[in-house]
Amino acid sequence: MEEMSARLRDLMGKGSMTRINGEEALTSIDWVPEVDIIESEKEYLIKAELPEIKKEDVKVSVEKGVLTIQGERKQEKEEKGKKFHRIERSYGAFERSFTLPDDADQGKVSAEFKDGILSVHLAKSEKAAPKPIEVKAA
Repeated sequence: MEEMSARLRDLMGKGSMTRINGEEALTSIDWVPEVDIIESEKEYLIKAELPEIKKEDVKVSVEKGVLTIQGERKQEKEEKGKKFHRIERSYGAFERSFTLPDDADQGKVSAEFKDGILSVHLAKSEKAAPKPIEVKAA
């Protein structure tokens, strides 16, 4: 049963649970932030959850039609007087890359970081916008 549970967690992208000396130990995989991608008439918006990450530890770049978000969530160091009983959150470096759609304007990208959410705005190209054509009577 424990093996089936571990396989299910692996399929769902979660770390695997093991026991060491009768105690639970969590082995975690590398983490990647979750994102939402939203499209409007004028832009694409990518919102990434980056809890407890400083703005200085996040980098956004666009190159050859690919938008990349990189960063690192640093693990708290054990301090004198503090004892960690369980650490389940994932830490370390991450990278997410997205191939941009043809109508995205790579020259018009902006990013803002607030309350642990990175919002990357990617304008749509004016060339790609549909233009109405007037139909004249003959």
